[in-house]
Amino acid sequence: MIPVTDSLSIGEDEISITYIRAGGPGGQNVNKVSTAAQLRFDVRGSPSLTAPVKARLERIAGAKLTKDGIVIITANRFRTQEANRRDAIGRLVEMIAAAAHRPKFRVPTRPSLGEKKRRLESKVRRGATKQLRSRRPGTDD
Repeated sequence: MIPVTDSLSIGEDEISITYIRAGGPGGQNVNKVSTAAQLRFDVRGSPSLTAPVKARLERIAGAKLTKDGIVIITANRFRTQEANRRDAIGRLVEMIAAAAHRPKFRVPTRPSLGEKKRRLESKVRRGATKQLRSRRPGTDD
């Protein structure tokens, strides 16, 4: 089990990791060894996640999500398979943890009548101040 939050974890059998060749530094070794990790996680088929978490995760995943509902994360920051594997799993866990956080429900409110009056009065006062500044001294209307 891979812990995501205190109350949520996903099974290791729910993710599949394959290794592919990575570009970047490493000399001739880059052409011989497959060190980049490609992680696949089926969001829609996961028994560990609830429906709201799945919906938020699909929104968060963005371009990493396929049409079939599979999140694909490619990790090639490091030179070893193990480090890239840990990096890919860590990025998936961060994504699921962000989706598991339920956003706070916002109750829409309206400004009170007093607030509206105070706002308009301050605008009138400010306009009067600017009007006084625009007049030239010694000229009366």
